[in-house]
Amino acid sequence: SARGSLSSAPMQVALIHEHGGPEVLRVEDVEPPTPAPDEVLVRVLAVSVNHLDLWVRRGMPGMPIPLPRILGCDGTGEVVALGEEAADCGLEVGQKVVIEPGMSSGQSDWDRAGLDHLSDDYGIRGEHGDGLDAEFVAIEPRFLTPLPPGLDPVTAAAMPLTFLTAWGMLITRVDLEEGERVLVLGGTSGVGVAAIQIAKHLGAEVVATAGNEEKRALCAELGADHVVDHGVKGWSKEVKRLTGGGVDVVVEHVGPATWSESMRCLARNGRLVTCGGTTGPEVPVLLPHLFMKNL
Repeated sequence: SARGSLSSAPMQVALIHEHGGPEVLRVEDVEPPTPAPDEVLVRVLAVSVNHLDLWVRRGMPGMPIPLPRILGCDGTGEVVALGEEAADCGLEVGQKVVIEPGMSSGQSDWDRAGLDHLSDDYGIRGEHGDGLDAEFVAIEPRFLTPLPPGLDPVTAAAMPLTFLTAWGMLITRVDLEEGERVLVLGGTSGVGVAAIQIAKHLGAEVVATAGNEEKRALCAELGADHVVDHGVKGWSKEVKRLTGGGVDVVVEHVGPATWSESMRCLARNGRLVTCGGTTGPEVPVLLPHLFMKNL
């Protein structure tokens, strides 16, 4: 039994039966989910298109994905029913929520340490399991966070995965401190937008890069103190000039196209964190540069 209303009419989902371009996307009718006793039924209000959704749709070499697959890793929703065992979870029917993009059993040592993304059974919605491109989803309440009043569910749907990733890099990994200098590559990307705002919130001096004037203006609007064109050869020299010798932290996710210049931007004892390689999987590392500057 569940508290709230359950729909018996078919619902629509967006899914793929094969990998390829946008033409492989399909909208189909399926039976709506019935929440288990410990689950919550959520009506999806909005989903974003994350770069991960594009990779899943295209297919990733060496990473087989069972098909068909419902896409969508980021979203917001509204609680419509509570399973019997979830009745006291703190959520109420009609409440708007942000949906956690990651999922795991919650039972491993990594989970208990607050590092669930390192658990063997960790996955991301839309990649390792069906995602949020559906009218309704059934989900455990621990993966739902109340949406603060006044926030637009559509805008908020674009936040979870990118902000969690940027927070994990800047807070969990490099322990960013007030007054440090941070370089954010691709400042108008999902992770870049999040990293600029988190770094500024913590009182850092932020340098962002972007490839055109419109994007550079957005970086400045988001709070970047300096903005550099990463399309100009040797742009790391400008970063070092602006920061008086280099940055303490580099937030990378571009890969080979920017890696060497990013490394040159680091000051002594600097830290580089990365969460992806949109331009390729392999980068060079000059070991003397690494250990002589204690990077």
